[in-house]
Amino acid sequence: MSGHGETAAGADLTLTADGLLLRPWREEDVPALLKAYDDPVMRQWVRLPVSTPEEAARWLESQRAGWASGTRFGFAVTDVSRGGELVGNLALKRPGPGPERAEVGYWTAAWARGRGVAPRALEALTAWAFAAFAEEGLVRLELLHQVDNVASCRVAEKSGYAFAELLDALPPEFPLDGHLHVREAPSTAYGSGAAHRPPDVSPAGSSESR
Repeated sequence: MSGHGETAAGADLTLTADGLLLRPWREEDVPALLKAYDDPVMRQWVRLPVSTPEEAARWLESQRAGWASGTRFGFAVTDVSRGGELVGNLALKRPGPGPERAEVGYWTAAWARGRGVAPRALEALTAWAFAAFAEEGLVRLELLHQVDNVASCRVAEKSGYAFAELLDALPPEFPLDGHLHVREAPSTAYGSGAAHRPPDVSPAGSSESR
């Protein structure tokens, strides 16, 4: 793994996770990206559609802009055992309300569901985030999803993101209530053995799935 400061544009940073490779998105991913979004289940949860090559190009540009600004680190999740097949998307979004927290979001392509892709990839991203941003004070990662997204809730629980709060609906963008899940950094990341107590969280927020 490389630190985030070495690859501000996201060109070289890769993470590995039990047969998966997480890397920045590329132009050649457009066909697979369009195929992933051409799925009724996917469209139920994502906020913005990606239905045309033009929308895909804008989506990729937003990923590059996020890396360049240091506010969003998006990874294409690929399956090494299947020749680098695209199987999902994972993102770390910063800054949050303060440097001590950030948000994670993800989706899994329809053809890769049931293979444990999201929990494996999320664990790798979580470890990287806490290590890469420890000096900036990151000690809390948040994961949000709509209450009826049961699959996302299972991923959160499997990945050690404990349920923390029921969030009020924010229609029209978020028509239903949501769940806030939280994972805190290991105590070694704080520089002392003292327990960290994060500030109260606002109910507003969003992720790849909410």
